Amino acid sequence: MAKKATKSFILRVDSDTMDAIEKWAADEFRSTNGQLQWIITEALRKARRLPKKKKSDPEDQTDDSGND
Repeated sequence: MAKKATKSFILRVDSDTMDAIEKWAADEFRSTNGQLQWIITEALRKARRLPKKKKSDPEDQTDDSGND
């Protein structure tokens, strides 16, 4: 399975907001980074801004039987 490419960036957040995010992350057993990714993904999903997932084409799948 191919890994998704990620981009890094700096995010400035006030200390009260960061404290709340860190506590929320700890409550859900996530890293702070993982919690921020989840928050962003959920907001994009709710706003219907995420790209549509592509269905895999059966013709593109390889045959593992060894027959060509």
